Amino acid sequence: MANIKSQIKRNRQNEKRRVHNRNFRGAARTAVTIARGALAENEPNTKEAVLKAISTLDRAAQKGVIHPNNASRRKGRLMKRLAAFIAAPPVEEAAPKKKKTASKK
Repeated sequence: MANIKSQIKRNRQNEKRRVHNRNFRGAARTAVTIARGALAENEPNTKEAVLKAISTLDRAAQKGVIHPNNASRRKGRLMKRLAAFIAAPPVEEAAPKKKKTASKK
């Protein structure tokens, strides 16, 4: 525990900032996870989920919670997946084929 008055104040400030930043970082992480899940599940609202994730990442970068290049990299990866998703129409899952088993004679 700090004994110096200025360091005690600095510790209080750091704790407030940590909690504040945690909310923005968590929201960005959640939005990206939801967008990835929508892309993987071929959901109809995939584009909206990706755009919401991009907006959340931009907000976190603007607040200084994550580095702007970090936000840009994550946005680029999401957009790359979205472009591939839009280019390829959703494929219906076919019924699994039965394996041929060797018959004993």
